[in-house]
Amino acid sequence: MLGPDKAKELAQSALTSSKADQTEIILRSVDSSLTRFANNAIHQNVAESDSTVRVRVALGKRVGVAELNDLSADGIRRAVETARAIAQLQPVNPDFKGLPPPQPIQPVESFVARTADFSPEARAKVVAAICRQAASNRLSAAGAFKTESYELAVANSLGTFAYHPGTLADLHAVMSADSGTGFASAASPDVRDLNGDAVGGEAMDKALRARNPLALQPGEYAVLLEPAAVADVLRFLGFYSFNALAVQEDRSFMKDHFGEKVMHESVSITDDGHSAETFSVPFDYEGVPKQRVTLIENGIARGVTFDSYTAGKAGGDAQSTGHSLPAPNTRGPIPMHLFLSPGSSSRDEIIRSITLGVLVTRFWYTRVVHPRQVMMTGMTRDGTFLIEQGEITQPIKSMRFTTSYLEVLKNAVQIGRETKLFHEEWVGQSQRVPALLTEDFNFTGVTQ
Repeated sequence: MLGPDKAKELAQSALTSSKADQTEIILRSVDSSLTRFANNAIHQNVAESDSTVRVRVALGKRVGVAELNDLSADGIRRAVETARAIAQLQPVNPDFKGLPPPQPIQPVESFVARTADFSPEARAKVVAAICRQAASNRLSAAGAFKTESYELAVANSLGTFAYHPGTLADLHAVMSADSGTGFASAASPDVRDLNGDAVGGEAMDKALRARNPLALQPGEYAVLLEPAAVADVLRFLGFYSFNALAVQEDRSFMKDHFGEKVMHESVSITDDGHSAETFSVPFDYEGVPKQRVTLIENGIARGVTFDSYTAGKAGGDAQSTGHSLPAPNTRGPIPMHLFLSPGSSSRDEIIRSITLGVLVTRFWYTRVVHPRQVMMTGMTRDGTFLIEQGEITQPIKSMRFTTSYLEVLKNAVQIGRETKLFHEEWVGQSQRVPALLTEDFNFTGVTQ
């Protein structure tokens, strides 16, 4: 870990060496450790420490970006020179309004020392307990346990300097029986919040109950989505719907529907990087403080997230909400800390309300078919069950589906009261979500 003083020193040396009109420096340092297991045994233990400097320079409205993981004086100078050389070759971007000026940032506490210091031996003890659970029931356990500490610093030539450290712990397990599988996971900035016995017990229970599944006739069903599946719904809505670039490029269903009802009135979705209930980060990759953004309020479309580029492109009173990703960014200002507000029903109460339906533990291999409608295809996995007359009666084979995630939330009829935190490693997005009951979910086939 660099620490704030060293990060500021490195950023200042980069800014001083730049001859561009404007310069931005992003420093990111990560210490990550991972224990993987399969067939009831640890088979891999890896650790990685890396630090990178990403430089964005502007020559008028020509912008160039370069990144290196060499933080020596020569490495930083080379990154600055490379970014400037790239900028000289770029076309003029009339929508670039310049880097954002400095703004006050309210710090958040998301660094937990016990997570940063969690040892391979400590991870191995958690994994061993899960593997023992599996072996005692003649199951096979596989999964991974990751602990990570990181720091992010952003500085620019207009006077911005922002620094934030954080930690991450993520555990997931799949248990396999002869003809069924079960999945469970846990995630938190504080490794102490992860209960390995509970994760193993949930995966074990699903796997034992999932044996000898039956094939269910494809069609439309009431579906209880457990939190892991709901997290996938919010993840894709964040990518394709809730960011300003998607609206500006006519890729989002939100366009021309602000102030209108677009989902069931029980659905409220926000993004809040300051919340203590997520992997909080107080600013974005431009050093702009994160704002709490109400995306959907009681089913009504209220807002989307902005970075400085999309705010400048929108004009008027539009301002960055603190959702920039590192430049160059073609995805837009994706909401990174999504929340689906909980309802008042317990999981058991929701199940008792279902006459005929399907319980889905999680989705797998989901892909977008039509971005504007968030039409998705994918399959269920690791615990799919039939619900009849208010009871889970039997396991069913994993189902393939093609349905709109927008329609899933339009047809939501009950939302659970307990929420769970998930972390998506690809872009670092997190979701805190409850279970959700939706109607008319379209299953198109049975997996073999």
